[in-house]
Amino acid sequence: MKHFHYIVAGAGCAGLSFLTKLLQTGKFNDKKILLIDKASKTANDRTWCFWEKEPGYFEPVVHHNWHQLWFHSSNHSALHHIQPYRYKMIRGEDFYRHCFSIISQYANVTIQYGNIDAIKNTTQGAVLQTGSESISADYIFSSIIFEKPVLKKNQFYLLQHFKGWVIETAQPVFDPAQAILMDFRVSQQQGTTFVYVMPFSHTKALVEYTLVSERLLEQEVYNEGLKDYLHRFLKVDNYTILQEEFGSIPMTNYPFRRRDGAIIHMGTAGGQTRPSSGYTFQFIQKQSDQLVNSLLQKGIPLTVNGFSKGRAHWYDGTLLRILSQGSLPGDTIFSLLFRYNKATDILQFLDNETSFFREMKIISVLPKRVFVKAAIQQVFGQ
Repeated sequence: MKHFHYIVAGAGCAGLSFLTKLLQTGKFNDKKILLIDKASKTANDRTWCFWEKEPGYFEPVVHHNWHQLWFHSSNHSALHHIQPYRYKMIRGEDFYRHCFSIISQYANVTIQYGNIDAIKNTTQGAVLQTGSESISADYIFSSIIFEKPVLKKNQFYLLQHFKGWVIETAQPVFDPAQAILMDFRVSQQQGTTFVYVMPFSHTKALVEYTLVSERLLEQEVYNEGLKDYLHRFLKVDNYTILQEEFGSIPMTNYPFRRRDGAIIHMGTAGGQTRPSSGYTFQFIQKQSDQLVNSLLQKGIPLTVNGFSKGRAHWYDGTLLRILSQGSLPGDTIFSLLFRYNKATDILQFLDNETSFFREMKIISVLPKRVFVKAAIQQVFGQ
């Protein structure tokens, strides 16, 4: 059986963020490391959006950034200036190319492609099982969710699913300095639904049709949603679709385990997706930094807390309960938040970096009867 010091299972955002940061410390060249994924990462299969105040580790591959964000709903529209934050976007193909260019410089890293069937603990570490072999390691860093979690009382599971088109128009349509963070003016019949628009130039933008609901839709529903939005709200009918992307993110307050023996769970599988928003990228960066620093200082990978404890868990569970039970429409919730709060306060809240008193001020604009009832039910398990 082949043995490595570390196995990184999954060459997505979490695995590549962790591995590149680990390698660039220059302290792990004596470790045999395996990076394994089911297929090579070359396609522009996804984008990551996030906000930060300062240039971050992946600043070299930020495709575009904005400091002005529109919010639209049926009864409220406003342009928000988000300084000192900048809202940033990284394209998948740029991210993968950048990470693999770093990884390729290290002879101690082996890259392998194949299906990962299982990952298990042993008395001496952990074992990863592919279709044809077993591979052991001191630690396995995995971002793979093998099956939907079994929920208990007070736990909810929704999907944030989306289809996006990068389009190019014949005439100038967009303002590349202003993005649309959320536009809820579209039909809400399928669940909480919004569109966001990330312009790169006056004629090119990513337009993404996004829903929060229990199940995925037929592809044609997303296509019609995109066409309708472009026609009704952007007044665009003459355009070329340059690229497409489709994906889904679990929005759940299920407490994913961050560590199981010698298996370290990362990304969404390690509780790094904010359940109430779906944002993951910056929490992955915080987790990967903490893991690398722990390995440097202690030789073992201690894990960062996700959202399974504390106030953030309570807030997220309360919102998921309301959305799952249909107590209040999602567009109403977000419209109130953005109408009566500064966008910078909301971004800080979603980063889990606000005080209790600031949080109470932010959420006090929401219907108290609905939210207090749901919050109490989350506490007492009703």
